[in-house]
Amino acid sequence: MPLGIAKAGFTMSHIRPRHLLVGLAIIVSFMVATALPASAVAAKFFDTSASVNNNGSLTVNFDERGLGNGNIDYTLTADVDATFACINGGGKNPSAANKRTISSQVSASGSFESKNGRVVASLTTSAPTAGDFTCPPGQRLVLASVSYSNIVLTDTTNGTSTSVEDVTRVFFNV
Repeated sequence: MPLGIAKAGFTMSHIRPRHLLVGLAIIVSFMVATALPASAVAAKFFDTSASVNNNGSLTVNFDERGLGNGNIDYTLTADVDATFACINGGGKNPSAANKRTISSQVSASGSFESKNGRVVASLTTSAPTAGDFTCPPGQRLVLASVSYSNIVLTDTTNGTSTSVEDVTRVFFNV
């Protein structure tokens, strides 16, 4: 036993188990209270925008903040209505029967590294396809227009989602 403690008349028998538990609880509470704010994650999307690329695919740009460090996983989902048409050599759609609208769902996913608690990135879906729709000889198949709705971007790491404004692009008036 250290000399200073013995001189003061203090021995281990003076410590009661109840006092030891209370002291330990105070120390643990202090450690938890000071550690939580440093590690808390308050993920929030600050900016999102959607656009339709030249091939008809959907791109969503986003800025998410309040993140911890490490990789953050994202999923993008949307409903798509794409109209395909047959165009003749003069750039016209000669018949109302020579077009078809296809409705489906698209998605994309990606993982991005958080830098200083922030991810600024974009996700792009695949372009819609015409399926089995074909054109008669002398006409070519084109994507006439595409509309994306119910666009949802989700941070699957932190369980945060945001809706993105619908977007449409017309390539040919049919």
